[in-house]
Amino acid sequence: MAGPPVLLSTSSVYPENCAYAFDLAERLGYDGVEIMVWTDPLTQEAGALQALSSLHNLPIGAIHAPTLLLAQRLWGWEPWAKIDRSVRLAEEVGAGVVVIHPPFRWQRDYAEGFVEGIAERQANTEVLLAVENMFPWRAGASEMQAYRPHWDPVEQTYEHVTLDVSHASTGSMDCVDLLHRLGDRVGHVHLGDGTGSFKDEHLVPGRGTQPADTLLHELVERGYTGAVSLEVGTRKRSMEEREADLAESLEFARKHLGKPLP
Repeated sequence: MAGPPVLLSTSSVYPENCAYAFDLAERLGYDGVEIMVWTDPLTQEAGALQALSSLHNLPIGAIHAPTLLLAQRLWGWEPWAKIDRSVRLAEEVGAGVVVIHPPFRWQRDYAEGFVEGIAERQANTEVLLAVENMFPWRAGASEMQAYRPHWDPVEQTYEHVTLDVSHASTGSMDCVDLLHRLGDRVGHVHLGDGTGSFKDEHLVPGRGTQPADTLLHELVERGYTGAVSLEVGTRKRSMEEREADLAESLEFARKHLGKPLP
């Protein structure tokens, strides 16, 4: 189908596993899957991922590197080794994007050379290394800069960026304004929603206050060629509620991307 492919992130089915995500994506009619590299061993092995992709006839559109706070020990402690391994995994499974979080401020050596390190690696692969917009950590009136060089990628020189709608909400930003400021550097999109809470909500798009519908319309008008990946939190939902939420999320994405439902 024409237009940006709509992917289901495996993080959207947590705590269910990667195999379930592929099965659900096929049943609901998603165009492909984004793999969040996690403790589930299937997310770490190219052969297993290729087998799932073939079984369900769904391409793997993106790999999310294990750079989350809770994934600090996964694939060892060396941050650049995690990035390099994620790029190799993407190349092996045919994914076009690796999603990367900026360093935490306590990862000093990694953070000091991060922008240059991303640029060096980008020059050696056709996979897009798309650094994600994050947000300040807040509690009451206090705010902490948890990421270096910054949680906002606009002023950084990354060639490619992942625009995350929920993170924009948590960072008190408008996702459409962020698109305007990033321009053609947006190479990947994490679709969700938020209400401006201090917590990273990852709501079903349309249930928060972000103009996610306008964002999708503008992407189409700009001739955006990347993917839109649903990253929706369903951890506290029942199986039936999770599947209904992710079906609603897909319907929202297709409607505002002008893609017909299968």
